[in-house]
Amino acid sequence: MRKQIVSICGLCFIVVLTILSGCMVGPDYSRPETPAETSEGYYNAAAHEQDVNDFSDVDRWWEQFGDPTTAKLVRESLENNYSLKAAAARVLQAQAALTEIHGRRLPDISYNLNRDRSKRSFNFGGLGGGGRFTVMSTTWTQNISVAYILDLFGKLKRSEQAAWAELLATEANEQALINSMVATVINARVNIATLQRRLAIARANTKSQRKTLGIVERRYEQGLVGPVDIRLARENLAALEVIEPVIELSMITAQNALDELLARRPGSTDELPQTLEDLPDLGPVPVGLPASLLDRRPDVRAAEFLLRAANERIGVSIAQLYPDLTIVGNFGYSADTVEDIFQQDETEMYAALMSLAQPIFRGGQIRAQIDAAEARYAELAANYAGTVLAAMREVEDALVTEQMLQTQLKHTRVQLREASAAESLSKQRYERGVEGILTVLVSERRRRISEQEVTILKGRIWTNRVNLFLALGGDWDYQEPSEEQVALRK
Repeated sequence: MRKQIVSICGLCFIVVLTILSGCMVGPDYSRPETPAETSEGYYNAAAHEQDVNDFSDVDRWWEQFGDPTTAKLVRESLENNYSLKAAAARVLQAQAALTEIHGRRLPDISYNLNRDRSKRSFNFGGLGGGGRFTVMSTTWTQNISVAYILDLFGKLKRSEQAAWAELLATEANEQALINSMVATVINARVNIATLQRRLAIARANTKSQRKTLGIVERRYEQGLVGPVDIRLARENLAALEVIEPVIELSMITAQNALDELLARRPGSTDELPQTLEDLPDLGPVPVGLPASLLDRRPDVRAAEFLLRAANERIGVSIAQLYPDLTIVGNFGYSADTVEDIFQQDETEMYAALMSLAQPIFRGGQIRAQIDAAEARYAELAANYAGTVLAAMREVEDALVTEQMLQTQLKHTRVQLREASAAESLSKQRYERGVEGILTVLVSERRRRISEQEVTILKGRIWTNRVNLFLALGGDWDYQEPSEEQVALRK
């Protein structure tokens, strides 16, 4: 027994030495250079340029709305949305796949207990007058078997690293979905608030137009105006009454869409508070350098993790050109009765097997797999560069859009102020008989258009700010990368 222990220890020592002396074939990963890393800044950053590592003012940024309803909606969507639950399940699948692949690098240990009952027949016929004899036998066997694949050329390790990168890509995709979900919920909230404000304006305009119609009717009864004024005033009132159901329909469908995001039954939610008018002015947002997108945007990180996985798959394919070494050890007992297999005397048995398999000719299959893996890497490298470039474009679009919308809002507010003054003056002059009804109706229409445009622009500015945060990587749920993620990116 002592000799056996020494032999097993010696075998383990050889295995350890072999593992330590092994190498990994295939290319080492290096992040491809992208336009983000060679750009000094954004062209339209303007006053937004700040330290990208300063997250003190952007964590949970939706609270800048000053609206408890918005914070509640975001929290509810993150807890209940079915798309997010599906994404979480995909992460669990990737974790299980990584655990499975990691298990292939460990020894396979198994215990076996067998009972073999056999019957054999022999014919001893001949000069001696033999005959046929039947022999019954029973054999009990128990043994422990250990099988281990020596990863001499890194095929198993490369596979595990590829699975790890794919897990990180799945987690990054989940984070990208979370960011997108938060942005969608906030945009839906802003859209509903905008529609609520537009509906309130439309109802106020209808009420105002009824007053105008009353003035026209009194002047008509006094013989101061003709029937055309009555017809125009009534037509204008009907046109305003048509607008109300159109806006109300859009608001109801927008609310149903929000209910779906929150995993509620569409139409079951009460009307949200009208808070658009109380939203604070937007301050600057940390933009930083374009290179920060590589580590902050989940979709960019996911694209790079998939690229890294493809790089590891090249090594897996190359390793198939080299031999596989498998060591199998077996130790146990074999006897005629079940009691004897637990006796450590004459019933013990053991065996050791070393298997070396080297592919010689497979019709170019392995080389084709290597070529396919390299082509897959080239495809994902192009996708990664394209994702980075698209991310930079989204930031630039959001930055310049906000600047243009702010300028447009400034001028529209001036337009609204002048249109309101013109409307008030035209009504006063009409009552004195100085102006005609067309002047009043035109001034009212211009004021309504300006008022609606101000409301729409405010909503668009908030929506664009949401898109800017989304383009920058979604600071609403930023987490520092783990040590494993940092090590994997190096």
